[in-house]
Amino acid sequence: MTEIDDLRRLFDDAPCGYAVLAGPEGPVRHANAELARLVGRPVGELVGTATLASLLTVGGRILLETHLLPMLEHDGVVREVALDLLRPDGGRVPVLLNASTSAGDPAVRVVLFEVRDRHRYEQDLLVATRAAEQARSAATALAQTLQQTLIPPAPPEIPHLTIAAAYRPAGDGTMVGGDFYDVFQVAADAWCVVLGDVSGKGASAAAVTSFVRYTTRALALDHPDPSDLLRRLDRALRAHGTDHYCTVVVAFLARHGEAWEVRLALAGHPPALLRDAATGLVHELGVFGSPIGLLETTGFTTVTHLLRDETLTLYTDGVTEARGEDGLFGESRLERLIAGGPHDPRAITDAITEEVLRYQRGVAADDIAVVTLAARSSDVSGPPAARGS
Repeated sequence: MTEIDDLRRLFDDAPCGYAVLAGPEGPVRHANAELARLVGRPVGELVGTATLASLLTVGGRILLETHLLPMLEHDGVVREVALDLLRPDGGRVPVLLNASTSAGDPAVRVVLFEVRDRHRYEQDLLVATRAAEQARSAATALAQTLQQTLIPPAPPEIPHLTIAAAYRPAGDGTMVGGDFYDVFQVAADAWCVVLGDVSGKGASAAAVTSFVRYTTRALALDHPDPSDLLRRLDRALRAHGTDHYCTVVVAFLARHGEAWEVRLALAGHPPALLRDAATGLVHELGVFGSPIGLLETTGFTTVTHLLRDETLTLYTDGVTEARGEDGLFGESRLERLIAGGPHDPRAITDAITEEVLRYQRGVAADDIAVVTLAARSSDVSGPPAARGS
């Protein structure tokens, strides 16, 4: 077999349609078997009579005349142009066309690659992508709806007690996280305040948050000691069969004249912060305890404090672990912020939320939840409020 025979065989058996035209608008001089298969006509019908334009749909002919031939004349090459071949039976075959010319030679070399399977794959991929986006949107909407049930629109109005709360989800404000707070009555002149942070994000974290919140509510009615409540909550979460754990601060409040007795326990949570109204000094309240649902051996400690001329602030680690140009926001920065503010739960809560967001350039890396409360001697103040976004 001669070299010419080898070249002829390569041309005839090429896995793509191949044609040599007498000129940009001239007839086919040579065509291979794959081109004949694509256009549904034998090679003998193509050579000497068919032009490239005659093999295309009407739209393809217009594109050829208005764009491809001028480009070919100017640049000597066109690449990856999507066209449809028109078969005698009216069928269409999607192809990608490459064409080139050589200086001093009027012949045009044309290569056509069938992309029928590629189109089918792209359509299948588009359908699958849309279905996945719809499923993700539905799951996010469901989780966000669930999360809204975990964050009360406002703390209840409690005689002789002012409460302010704020919640801000991570990210752009739509990410579903695991922070929550709750304020509910357990007896006459006795209330329970809970603030927690479930590990993880998304629907599963929101579901565990719901479980923790409502289990805590049920336990608080019969177990008024916060350490005892946390032990029972820990057992319940570990029996729940989840990979999520949570940190929680539980405070039982009982009114004593113009003051409130606070009994508080921590479960892997940052300590509460007390601010003295007269001096502005801030100090911690609470003894660190084990996270809920994480360890087989746990330990919790109840501390008692009489809240009179002070504010008490509870917060999640989205506050102190917020990261900015100067590193973590940190406990010291938080304490200075509280110390420099007024004796006003709403002002303190708003200042913390706004400053932590500003520190992170407006985008929270983690959920932010803050609850601040203070005793009040009369009920001339307006109702408590919660803020979130």
